[in-house]
Amino acid sequence: MALTPIDDIHALQIQAGTLGRNEGHKFEDEIANRINTIAYPFSCQVLPAGHVFTGCPALLLLSYVGQHAGFTSIPKATAISTGALATSEEGLDWLSVNGVEVKKCKSDLVITLHDANNNLATYGISTKQCNNPTPTNAQLYFTTARAFASLLVNNEIAVSERAVRSLRQFCGDEGFRPEDDPPSMVVRETDPRRYFWEEIDSQGREEWEAIFGDRQDHVTRLLLQKAYMDDPFIPEFLLHKTKKADEWISTEVAIYSIDELVGLSRNYGGFRVKPYRVNKGSYRDPVGVEHHAPRFGIVQMQRGGQAQHPTQLQFNLEAGYFYKI
Repeated sequence: MALTPIDDIHALQIQAGTLGRNEGHKFEDEIANRINTIAYPFSCQVLPAGHVFTGCPALLLLSYVGQHAGFTSIPKATAISTGALATSEEGLDWLSVNGVEVKKCKSDLVITLHDANNNLATYGISTKQCNNPTPTNAQLYFTTARAFASLLVNNEIAVSERAVRSLRQFCGDEGFRPEDDPPSMVVRETDPRRYFWEEIDSQGREEWEAIFGDRQDHVTRLLLQKAYMDDPFIPEFLLHKTKKADEWISTEVAIYSIDELVGLSRNYGGFRVKPYRVNKGSYRDPVGVEHHAPRFGIVQMQRGGQAQHPTQLQFNLEAGYFYKI
């Protein structure tokens, strides 16, 4: 369902100021600026079949969203880079719904289409970008084991405490690590800071595998759309810059509605594990040891492992998924 428009005039005034210079939001800022400055009415491009296109990202996105909304010609459109807005004090004042301050949202862009009668329909866009010569994994969701379980429970997917415990083992939360359980350390030759997927509590693991298998569409949709509580900008489309582009007007992008992406992800594959080994770092696997990396559809799941947030739970979009699905 289209989002309820907020005050985009004020937002555009803010965006035209210092916010557009934020280094972390250049891609979204450029798209928003192009959409806001092109001549209207805009004739939607007739896009070829599929989801991967080459051209100007702003015009491709506007055409894709416009066609999904039933437009062949768009009388007027406005776009807001919400990431830039949310990084400023003034932006936070604007990102308010019924007096409730909104500090975070899953959509990086919000596009409002105006029809001939000036009726408005507003859509949230999630963006991903890769600036390497070849596609890499794209981070989708970053959280804790307990917070992820709460996300599911709050959206009517039952998760037992035993399953939460097993996921905390997978992440290496304090109190749930092999090094917190001396008997497990007697013969352990692998990383003592966490349990791997094949090692976590078996009943908890089976519960998670059933959830990812039976409720795959629901979980995938939550990861794509429902990162924050009371989010007024839930994404309805995803725009992914696939790799480094030499020129803006010849950028390769993949574009999907969230409904399309959820269905294509399910068709690509159900729950499975991919064997892997730890061959670098402080705790390299002994010869013959192999671990299981859980994944479902185009979504990969792993322990974060970063120095700053080592025990976070991380979900990624598989590298190059847009070529495979």
